[in-house]
Amino acid sequence: MPSFDSKVPLVTQDDSIVRKAPLFTALDDASAASLRSSMESVKLHKGAILFSEGDEGDHVYVIVEGKLKLGTSSGDGRENLLSVLGPGEMFGELSLFDPGPRTSTATAVTDVRLLSLGHDQVIPWVTKHPQVALELLGRLAQRLRRTNEVVGDLVFSDVPGRVAKALIDLGERFGQETDEGLYVNHDLTQEELAQLVGASRETVNKALADFAGRNWIRLDGRAVLVLDLERLSKRGR
Repeated sequence: MPSFDSKVPLVTQDDSIVRKAPLFTALDDASAASLRSSMESVKLHKGAILFSEGDEGDHVYVIVEGKLKLGTSSGDGRENLLSVLGPGEMFGELSLFDPGPRTSTATAVTDVRLLSLGHDQVIPWVTKHPQVALELLGRLAQRLRRTNEVVGDLVFSDVPGRVAKALIDLGERFGQETDEGLYVNHDLTQEELAQLVGASRETVNKALADFAGRNWIRLDGRAVLVLDLERLSKRGR
């Protein structure tokens, strides 16, 4: 279960991370500090559910530390992983404009620290700072664009192509350059990777093994070392 802390301090070492979120990018330092002071800190342990699909939603969240996944499930129990989010990323923004049932389930992939802000608190900020509204609309447009890309990939791309594209996307957000290549600590199980690309675990494992056999990647538990970024990127197009 999530635990809620008191109001967060105005200035912390996490400020640079939080300022990446669309709620903050359009604000000056003083306004950003004021907004953050009105937010609540939320902590989740690995595997904990923040909210479930169908729950009433009236808060937006910004990730300060850790990773969180958003997913949906079908009536027969099948699960689909929509996205994996990390520090500086925001979610739940649909509730700002249309409070209602959540469209996905938010689950902590690792231990997570979040900042939370209610709908009633955000609207005055949007009204006072129109640029914030533009940033939020831009975020929603990106989500729609991403959804269209996913639908297109499911129709036109094979599973290995989708796996390669997913690894590149995870690498862009969570990767760290090393002497050997791009080390991507995604923290996902093979089943979760399969849910992310809309395929069976067996098919995804086969694609990963093929990439490793070609010396494009090296598997390392819930991480991957990308050895040949160029070839992997081409396979994901």
